[in-house]
Amino acid sequence: MRDGARDGVEGERRGSLRIGVLGAGAVGGALAALLDRAGHAVLVTARGEHGDALRAHGLRLTGGWGASEHPLAVVERMPADLDLLVLATKAHDSAAALTAATACDGVPVLVVQNGLGGADAVRHALPRSPVALGLALFAASLIEPGRIDVTGPAGLTLGGDDAALAVALPLLRGAVPAEVTTAADVRGAQWTKLLVNQVNALPAITGLSVQQVVAHDALRRLLTASMRETAAVGRALGVDWATIGPVGPRSVDALLTPPDALGDPVQGDAVPLALVAGMGEVPNPASTLQSIRRGRTTEIDALNGAVVAAGAGAGVPAPINAALVSLVHEVERTGVFLTPEAVLRAVDAVA
Repeated sequence: MRDGARDGVEGERRGSLRIGVLGAGAVGGALAALLDRAGHAVLVTARGEHGDALRAHGLRLTGGWGASEHPLAVVERMPADLDLLVLATKAHDSAAALTAATACDGVPVLVVQNGLGGADAVRHALPRSPVALGLALFAASLIEPGRIDVTGPAGLTLGGDDAALAVALPLLRGAVPAEVTTAADVRGAQWTKLLVNQVNALPAITGLSVQQVVAHDALRRLLTASMRETAAVGRALGVDWATIGPVGPRSVDALLTPPDALGDPVQGDAVPLALVAGMGEVPNPASTLQSIRRGRTTEIDALNGAVVAAGAGAGVPAPINAALVSLVHEVERTGVFLTPEAVLRAVDAVA
């Protein structure tokens, strides 16, 4: 494989569309590989050892969607002649990442991120670009530089501007070997995904997989409690909840149903249990723990932190989410995971 073919912007691939992916990490890299596999010309940005590996050897995709090798073009800046730009960085990296795409104003953009705020960053940086949101239901892990493993081969839900969806929807349906659906109310879909993404904080704090967290009775109850706060904030804001995978309006109802006459404190446990049931047996670290392990700043402020901020605006306190944000930042700072018992003591002290 020639370096020029990999690194050169002019090296057009065999595909009919030209796609740029800002952030070829776990999710962005998996999408880049699938789009390349489908025959499109894919350009990516990537940093550090992962970027070096992509330049030298290309991307290796393994796991639920099969094994394949992809000689992606790694670039510093995106050209203006793209058919679609995909923003797949962490939410807090959006503004910085978009500085590599200033020539793309007017190009349709698909934001595939956890949390809130990515679409606003695109509209600020690229005001003439139509914007769609993609909510990834699949799970992927950056196993080592240059290798991404799909641990949960689910699909995506898309919503947003019609002009961006007109490009992104058929493109992804032709490339992703799983269901790609649309949501009429993208805000509702974002909030449902924010509810799903409550599974991120506790693995990042403890070093456990999502499956291990949910299997631990006390941690599962804490996860349920953080989901209940998210549901309460969303309901106060009038969110029209979408259904994403096993989570939807009925899940919100279950979370917000008062404890029964026996005082059962774990009403709504069915929600995290349903999420784990769809993950399979491969340990899912979730994206925030992956960031911790790589020494990167996490997106926790755009996940649990977004719930806290929205709750403050709506007059709905979210002390458990606030405590989880603080604990994730503590692990970021110290590099030391906490035991389940230490997590429960810390949350009880402030929530």
